[in-house]
Amino acid sequence: MIELKNKRIVVTGGAGFLGNHLIAKLKERDCTNIFIPKIEDYDLVNMDAVKRLYADANPDIVIHLAAQVGGIGANLDNPGKFFYDNLMMGVQMMEVGRQSKIEKFVSLGTICAYPKFTPTPFKEEDLWNGYPEETNAPYGLAKKMLLVQSQAYRQQYGFNSIFLLPVNLYGPGDNFELNSSHVIPALIKKCIDAIKEKKEDIKAWGVGKATREFLYVKDAAEAIILATEKYDKSEPVNIGAGVEISIKDLVDLIAKLTGFKGRIVWDNAKPDGQPRRCLDKSRAEKEFGFKAKMQFEEGLKKTIEWYKGM
Repeated sequence: MIELKNKRIVVTGGAGFLGNHLIAKLKERDCTNIFIPKIEDYDLVNMDAVKRLYADANPDIVIHLAAQVGGIGANLDNPGKFFYDNLMMGVQMMEVGRQSKIEKFVSLGTICAYPKFTPTPFKEEDLWNGYPEETNAPYGLAKKMLLVQSQAYRQQYGFNSIFLLPVNLYGPGDNFELNSSHVIPALIKKCIDAIKEKKEDIKAWGVGKATREFLYVKDAAEAIILATEKYDKSEPVNIGAGVEISIKDLVDLIAKLTGFKGRIVWDNAKPDGQPRRCLDKSRAEKEFGFKAKMQFEEGLKKTIEWYKGM
């Protein structure tokens, strides 16, 4: 058990969606020495910037959240950038952390690292049983290499690093830009914009049969902190809520909660992405006592209300 209160903690991506909620939870635990590197000051794709970050912050613990992320469209438009930037940021942050002899490195992976046809619920042991879904494979594989690095460094150097696999996140503060957002904020924005503009329909990608699991962002932040405090093993850990919903049912639910009563037009020329997603969440509960608290519909209501108040 690591007592975080008096530690020097670097949170890369600390100004982002998940990062904001994580920082708030760290402060609830009386952590006061938190360093949040800004991208304009520290381009973590650049090794010199990574070295400078470690020199400036002198951390005991690094929680690496920084990533180039987006929905299916953004992944299709930027496969090279998503691969290179995510790989280089993670590899360099962990390598300089090892050289700096930090106390702990927490690496965030992604559900996109799982093989395309993983049986549900996804178990951590299934991670290497196939190739990821093609639309986000470059991003998923770049993140997956950080697990290889984490395990190799623990084996050779005794480096204390852990690797967490969060499912799709949602909640207040999410990215609602349609060209880069994930499915929940995109659908909320489409429904609310359609109501304001008196449109009779909205477009949804694919055919709606694919399933997804979603985790409220504050639950995710709590899981990361619990793992930072209590988990010290090389095996990856799923972070999720264990609730699976089809995209069609998700669209219908968001339409209902936003008050949109028009038609849903399915654009089946667009990809559905991975056929199914749902995590086995038992390891997180067993190893560090994490269990998601937010009910999905309630979390959606909070997210919609936040967006309406922007």
